[in-house]
Amino acid sequence: MKILVLNCGSSSVKYKLIDSVSKEVLAEGGVEKIGLPDSFLKFKRPDGSKETITVEMPDAKAAVANVLKVLTDPKEGVIKSYDEIGAVGHRVVHGMDKFNKSVLITPEVIEKVKECYTVAPLHNPANITGIEAISELMPNVPQVGVFDTAFHQTMPAKAYMYALPWEAYEKYGVRRYGFHGTSHRYVSRRACEFLNLPYEKQRIITCHIGNGGSITAVKDGVSIDTSMGLTPTEGLMMGTRVGDVDPGALVYLMKELNLDADGLMKLINKQSGVAGVTEISSDMRDIEDAIAAGNERAKLAMDMYEYRILKYIGAYTAVLGGVDVIVFTGGVGENQISTRETLCKQLSFLGITFNAEANKSRGKEVEISGPDSKVKVVVIPTDEELMIATDTASIVEKGTC
Repeated sequence: MKILVLNCGSSSVKYKLIDSVSKEVLAEGGVEKIGLPDSFLKFKRPDGSKETITVEMPDAKAAVANVLKVLTDPKEGVIKSYDEIGAVGHRVVHGMDKFNKSVLITPEVIEKVKECYTVAPLHNPANITGIEAISELMPNVPQVGVFDTAFHQTMPAKAYMYALPWEAYEKYGVRRYGFHGTSHRYVSRRACEFLNLPYEKQRIITCHIGNGGSITAVKDGVSIDTSMGLTPTEGLMMGTRVGDVDPGALVYLMKELNLDADGLMKLINKQSGVAGVTEISSDMRDIEDAIAAGNERAKLAMDMYEYRILKYIGAYTAVLGGVDVIVFTGGVGENQISTRETLCKQLSFLGITFNAEANKSRGKEVEISGPDSKVKVVVIPTDEELMIATDTASIVEKGTC
């Protein structure tokens, strides 16, 4: 079955067309700057070459329509008609506690996703827009929602509850939900396949680190704790997100800077993290270049970034009662050789031995721990789209939700 995977944002749409049987990526690309005069669609050809087309796309529906147009284009397309698409799988960011697994999209599901708008105002409306665009353009194709939060619904209450007045949870649903769940689910399972270990009998710490980042403790195949919370702002220091911070400091800054709620959200989501500390960039490659040039604040930001990761790995080792496997994934986890080396060496007290030669790798599956290491450390490139396609095919073929 050919599955179209869509990840719809407020100003962008990413897509992949995947054969659910062979796992082959038949086409991929994305639309950027939706609603702006210089919007464009970029895609990769089967031979690896890339093309960019500038085309007016006032909204997400137009963006999805242009994606379908490219997929069926006589010259550039890989399918002859929409009929070859067996189903569409959508990344949906927030499902609160309403969804603990991927589901077939129905009117009832759409209404429940809309109920989550207040906790994901940037993401969920865009996800629904993509669903509605497909419903209009391809009304007969089944659609499946795959939730970032679903994998973490196995967390115990002691892990997901905040020490706020009970009303905050009971009336407003304020609790830890976690994100990157599709990635954590994929890499934790794939790591065990790669290492030939039984997934349901391992203590695993998955580190999805990049411009956004989260760490998850996986025990016997289920998530028992994760670093992100009600929103994707909590936890690690990220590219532009603040991560863990004293809430009293935020109240102080609101008063001192005369910020309203929207101003505070902008501060902690768009102006903080690595970019906020360095005032250079949110891209860790730029920070590495700045460190090489002797920039002290860039060095401080890198130290802070790695220190937060180290603390969470240590905490989750305690939560799990030890650790068998540590997985690095995401933009930094897959590509930043120096960060992996720094972390592995600082975790030597766990019995980790480090293979420096194996670590000289970017974007590939590799074990970077030594043969005598008490903890296996691996790099597993994430593949959320494949996970979405797999879930979608399974649900549609079974006719279940």
